[in-house]
Order: sequence, then C-alpha cells, then structure tokens
Amino acid sequence: MAFKPGFDQSPAFNDAGRNAWGAGAGQQQAGWGQTPQAGMTPDQLQYMYDRPSASTVDTDRMSYEDTIVKTLLAFGVLVVGAVAGWNLPAGVWVVAAIVGFVLALVNTFKKKPSPALVLAYSGVQGVFVGGISHAYQYAFGGIVPQAVFGTLGVFAITLLLFTSGKIRATPKATRFFLVAMIGYLVFSLINLVLMWTGVTNTAFGALGFKVFGIPLGVIIGILVVLMAAYSLVLDFDQIKTGVQRGAPRIYAWTAAFGLIVTIVWLYLEILRILAIVASSSRN
Repeated sequence: MAFKPGFDQSPAFNDAGRNAWGAGAGQQQAGWGQTPQAGMTPDQLQYMYDRPSASTVDTDRMSYEDTIVKTLLAFGVLVVGAVAGWNLPAGVWVVAAIVGFVLALVNTFKKKPSPALVLAYSGVQGVFVGGISHAYQYAFGGIVPQAVFGTLGVFAITLLLFTSGKIRATPKATRFFLVAMIGYLVFSLINLVLMWTGVTNTAFGALGFKVFGIPLGVIIGILVVLMAAYSLVLDFDQIKTGVQRGAPRIYAWTAAFGLIVTIVWLYLEILRILAIVASSSRN
C-alpha cells in the first residue's frame, strides 16, 4: 500500500497552512512577508483581489486553475518516472519504493511545501510504480492496462460525484475512514509477518485465502478502493477549502502532492486486486 499522509494533519497545514486556510479576504498572515502583498493594508489587498483582471500571481492565492496545472505537472513527472521504471533492471523499483517513502515523509512533515521535493517524490514514486507494474505484467499478463483504466474511472467518478454535490467529506465519515485505515495497516503488517515467517504459502499471504469461493484479497481490496476514493474526496475538499479561504498559492503544491499519493495508492490497490483474481483463476 502506498503511503498516504493526512493532508490536514501535516505541520504544513497545522502551522502556516492552517493559518492561511483560515484567513479571510484581505487579511495578512505571519509568514507571508516574502510576498509583494505583505506591505499592503487590508483595503489595498481587497481592492486588488476584487479586480476582474486579478490573477493568481497578483493575489498570491490558491486557485483551481493553478492547482490543476501543478497537479498535472506532478502527474507528468510521475508518468515519466513510470516509463523509466518499467525499462530499468528488476529490483530498482524496490530502492525507489524506499526513497519514495522517505520523500513522502519529508513532504508531509515539512512546514512549507517545496515544489522540488514534490516533483522529486513524483519522479521516484513513478519509478516504483513502473517497476512493480512491469513485475505484475510479467506474472499476470494484461492486468496493467486494466488497472490504469480502473484508476482513471474511479478518479473521474469520484470527481464527478464531488463536483455535483452527491458526496461530501463529513466528520463522521472521516473518523470512520481513519479507523479503517489503521485497521488496514495493522492487517497488512500481520499479513507481511505471516508471509515472511512462512505461515502462509500463497503469493499474497492471507489475502489469497478464499471466503465462500472469493479470495479474501478481493473483498478487502474493494473496501480499500472505496477508502482510496474517499481519500480523493478529502483531497478535493481540501482544495476547495484552500481556494475559498484564500490560502497562499504555494499550498497548491501540497494539494498536488496529496492527489499524487492517493492516485498511486488507488492504482496499486486495483492492480493487486486484479493480480489476486488472476492468480486465483489459475488454481
């Protein structure tokens, strides 16, 4: 499972980010002194923000357009990394997975988003995704394209439901999501121990066990895909909140990072479900 940090639980959000997210129109925030707007009075800032021609650069605020551009840039770096990882020698993706995990931690706990680190994470994570995808494709031919289209489908449907107001992030659903995440992480660790100690002899450990003829990995995998979809909802909600409350433009990189983490997690889970189904059909 890919590392999924809590976007609103990182120091970037709790410290400068939370202050910025909660800023009203025209308010000045500590830490914004490096921007051209820092020396303006609230009235001057409001006048600038109200101008029809005011751009993201003018206001130094987050916008949907700027966030989309940054996310597409990070996603493009991810794809380039994936192509490289697909063609690199076997085993390189293992190193990339470790480096990617470290970069994910750094990006999560960094007080201020770093575009270079976000793009570095995307590139390294791309190498990991490309390498492990090649391994899955070699073992279970044909499942990678299915996983790609499945990921795009879940992303598109979730975005459509969110923009139409059909689904929203709520405190109760978020608490359930966090509890489910902890439970899944504990299960994953136990499953790894069972595999390493030889207690289970299936390729996917306990996930290969069947319940009423259905592999346990498929049942759990579907639940995890739903969790990843809700994680996308949280990402979309954070972007919406940031734009509405006038968060600094730099935090669009935090939003891009969160989306890349969730998309990779979603893809890997769908890929594993397909691999478990393919493996089960051979037995």
